[in-house]
Amino acid sequence: MKIEGKVVLITGASQGIGAACAAEFARAGARLSLTARSETGLRIAGGPHALVTAGDLTSGEVRRRVVDRTIERYGAIDILVNNAGAGLYGPSWSVPMEQARALMELNFFAPLALAQLAVPHMRARSSGMIVNVGSIAGKMTLPWMTLYSVSKYALGSWTEGLRMELARDGIRTMIVCPGYVQTAFQKNVIAGHSPEKVQQARSFAIRPEECAAAIRRGVERNARTVVTPAAGWVLIALIRLFPGIVESRMAHINGTA
Repeated sequence: MKIEGKVVLITGASQGIGAACAAEFARAGARLSLTARSETGLRIAGGPHALVTAGDLTSGEVRRRVVDRTIERYGAIDILVNNAGAGLYGPSWSVPMEQARALMELNFFAPLALAQLAVPHMRARSSGMIVNVGSIAGKMTLPWMTLYSVSKYALGSWTEGLRMELARDGIRTMIVCPGYVQTAFQKNVIAGHSPEKVQQARSFAIRPEECAAAIRRGVERNARTVVTPAAGWVLIALIRLFPGIVESRMAHINGTA
């Protein structure tokens, strides 16, 4: 898809991958609609020309306002980038249910609801793309954040189903599976903290700008799945070929075996 002139709605755009996507798509000539909780962060990320709508995306009222304001300003939504999300560290068997529900509300139900608001506008124009930012944890379950993995697996499965549902309407979907990215992710989790061995892996993290560039390239070539860095495909292959070995190693990292 050609990005120049397209209207791109990006969630979680005040920092990290979302802010990097705002800069990347702006350089490619897109018109931006940005949303996150921090209006200050959004204005910094979007510059003087972006439309910004601050609010909590788990609120239906906020979601409707984001979409309505985008249509009022630009008349269309060409690309929806569902980037907003949060982490949750802790064993699934003891995580308080209110925390589990909060995780799913932001990581899965908010993207689903936004797509339901945006897709009718895309179908009316027989074009569009929905980009869901998942995680490598949506391809291989990480036992130190099992429920986060569950939310990202759900996002990936929905992305695939949505692609088939909308194939006749000229609308494409893409799932993005980043590995470790240098963001404030761990500081903004709903609860818990990662194992020490996982924290040590931060030295291998990619920059948000690298992730955003991979997302932009994926949109341009109408990709189905983007794994960044590309070395993540090796991990995905290993868990599929040698599940017992990989699960045993990850259990040791988690301190459960």
